[in-house]
Amino acid sequence: MPRVLAFDSGIGGLGVVAQLRPLLPGIPIDYLADTAVFPYGEQPDAQLRARIVRLVGAAIDRLRPSVVVVACNTASTLALDSLRAAYDVPFVGCVPPIKWAADQTRTGTIGLLATRATVHRPYLKALSARFAPNCTLLAHGARGLADMAENAFRGTPPDPALLRAELAGLFAQPGGSAIDVVGLGCTHYTFLLDAMRDAMPPHVTWLDPAPAVARQVARVLAACPVLTGAVSTLPDQFCFTALPRDLAALEPGLSALGYRQDALKPFDASPAIEHKA
Repeated sequence: MPRVLAFDSGIGGLGVVAQLRPLLPGIPIDYLADTAVFPYGEQPDAQLRARIVRLVGAAIDRLRPSVVVVACNTASTLALDSLRAAYDVPFVGCVPPIKWAADQTRTGTIGLLATRATVHRPYLKALSARFAPNCTLLAHGARGLADMAENAFRGTPPDPALLRAELAGLFAQPGGSAIDVVGLGCTHYTFLLDAMRDAMPPHVTWLDPAPAVARQVARVLAACPVLTGAVSTLPDQFCFTALPRDLAALEPGLSALGYRQDALKPFDASPAIEHKA
């Protein structure tokens, strides 16, 4: 009975879910939002890694997914290796689209919008050195964008002045005027993509990895032998570790993505989870 589990700290991973729906018609896609400690980019690494491994393990135990998509750049760069070591379920992660940006740029200067944790993590420097050695990478830890994205999903567009101020943290850096490609290094930013395009010059290309992540999930799921079984008729579950703010405002967007109101459930990961050796 195939199922997909998508995991993020908030609504960011729903951009991946939106891309998965047409690729996997009839396949249940459960969602776990760790709203109790949103945003992930502001949490200490060691504490956050342990929490992610425990929380995702609890979700695997209860929901029995065929594939888990860690639809969060911070969680992927921090805990994906630990998750793969702990559990036998296939994982698909999200990483900043540095290689894609390097392939697209004409000026040789590429930008990245991400959480502060992702921007300062050694993983990003390794990606840049490996996939964009001939490019100048300018990155901005855009703390305010995740909150704007949460509001946008709830139907409140970002304030244009505040959005431009946040984007200035990238484009106003020395050399920032040469940026012609910007990669989204946080899945939340999918819900601001149109607003960011409108706020910046039209020559800037914006790269959203959500469609590519969804295609990879579909490829991995297609290789799972469980796909030969019957498709589950149980409703897709939307779980959260703390009551999301303005839950009523979330419901229209969740309904559009296939989550019924009676499938919105709190998630308690307090029971201990055994990891494989």
